[in-house]
Amino acid sequence: MGRAIAYLALAFYAAISLYPFAWMVSGAFKSRLEILAGGHLIPRDPTWTTLAQTWNRLNFFDYFLNSVKVTGLTVLGVVAIYSLASYAFAVLDFPGRRFLHRFFIALLFVPGITVLLPLVLLENELGILGTHQGLILPFVNGTAPLSVLLLTNAFRTVPRELRDAARVDGATEARIFWGVYLPLNRPILITIAVLTAVPTWNEYVLSRVSLNDESRYTLPLALEALASENVPQYHEIMAGSLILVIPVIVLFFALQRYFLSGLAGAIKE
Repeated sequence: MGRAIAYLALAFYAAISLYPFAWMVSGAFKSRLEILAGGHLIPRDPTWTTLAQTWNRLNFFDYFLNSVKVTGLTVLGVVAIYSLASYAFAVLDFPGRRFLHRFFIALLFVPGITVLLPLVLLENELGILGTHQGLILPFVNGTAPLSVLLLTNAFRTVPRELRDAARVDGATEARIFWGVYLPLNRPILITIAVLTAVPTWNEYVLSRVSLNDESRYTLPLALEALASENVPQYHEIMAGSLILVIPVIVLFFALQRYFLSGLAGAIKE
C-alpha cells in the first residue's frame, strides 16, 4: 500500500513537472492566432512553419553554433583537466594532497553569483571580457568541485594491484592513466560530461553580463532577445525554447545508460 502511494505521488509530481513542457511543445506547433486563442493543449492545426520561421528569422543556426562551441570546449576542458587532477588526488602521493582535495570540495558550498563581479573585473583586465574564451574558462573552473569529487572517488575504486602490475610491465604514469584508469571509469566520465554540458548549454547570467556582440550570442541570449520584442510573438518564443532544449534531451537519451550507471556508482561510493 505504501509503495503504491509513493508511486502515485511520484506520478503526480511528474505530471505537474511535464505540464509546462507539454505547453511549450504544443505552442511551437501552433500559429500566432491559435496560441493567442488559448484554451487547448493539443494543436488543432499543427504546423512546422513556426519552428522554421523562428530558426530562419533570428539566424538561430549561428547562435546554435556558438552554444555548441562554448559547450563542447567546456566539456573537453573539464574532462581533460579534472581527470588528471583527480588521478593525482586518488593515486599519487605529494605534499598537501589532502588539503588541496578538501579545498576543492569546499568550493561546492560557494555560490557562483558571489564571484560574478570579481570575475567580470578580472576578465576585463585580461582582455577576454565579451569573448567566448571569457565564458569557457569560468565554466571549466566552476565545475571543479563536483568533477574532482566524483572522479577522485571513482579512481580510488580501481584496484591498486592493476597499477602495480602495469608498473612492473614498464608502463609510465601517463600510460597507466590513459590505458587503465580512464577506460575503467568511462561511465563516470560521461556522467561528468553530461553534468557539465547541460548547465553550460543553458547558462544565461554570465553570458548576459559579458557578451555585448550579438554575433557571439548563445542560444539563451537569442531566446531572451526574442522574448523582449515590443510585441512578443509567443508561438515563436515557444519554438525558440524547444530549439534550445532539444539538443539537451537528445544528449541525455543518447548517453543515459552511461550517465545512470556512472551516477549510481558515484552515489554508491
